[in-house]
Amino acid sequence: MAGDNLKQLAAQGLAAMRAGSDVAGQATDEISNDAQHPALKAALEEGHRTSKQWAERIGRACQQAGDGGQQNNPIVEALYEVSRRIRQQAPDDTSRDLGIIANGQLALHYWIAAFGTMANYTQKLGMDDVARDMKMCADEAKQADEKQTALAEQILAQD
Repeated sequence: MAGDNLKQLAAQGLAAMRAGSDVAGQATDEISNDAQHPALKAALEEGHRTSKQWAERIGRACQQAGDGGQQNNPIVEALYEVSRRIRQQAPDDTSRDLGIIANGQLALHYWIAAFGTMANYTQKLGMDDVARDMKMCADEAKQADEKQTALAEQILAQD
């Protein structure tokens, strides 16, 4: 693939990630308000802080990659809508909390893939600092996913 085409693809992907980050940021307070388990509330707070760091890194990457145009992120938008439905339809607090975790892990898997892809593309483009940032974000998302699994196991053991 020609370098200019890959750069355009990376810029578009990063712009979509920026849009997804905006959606995720808007959803955080609403989801946190619905969570009941104290450890889940703490994990959501930690995740909110981490997602702000990701947004900053994505913003820097967008500046370096160039204009990716105005992008939407229908994947993150759909994950947010599913989260809203799960939370509204949950028959009890435990089910709601487990639903929040399950949907959060789906979102984390999106971010793992997106950050990993952008790390590879930007590395190929010689954008080493962006590639390092994207790899760091992917690693953080993987760690958050492991924590969410442990938290779900903890909640299930209490039930």
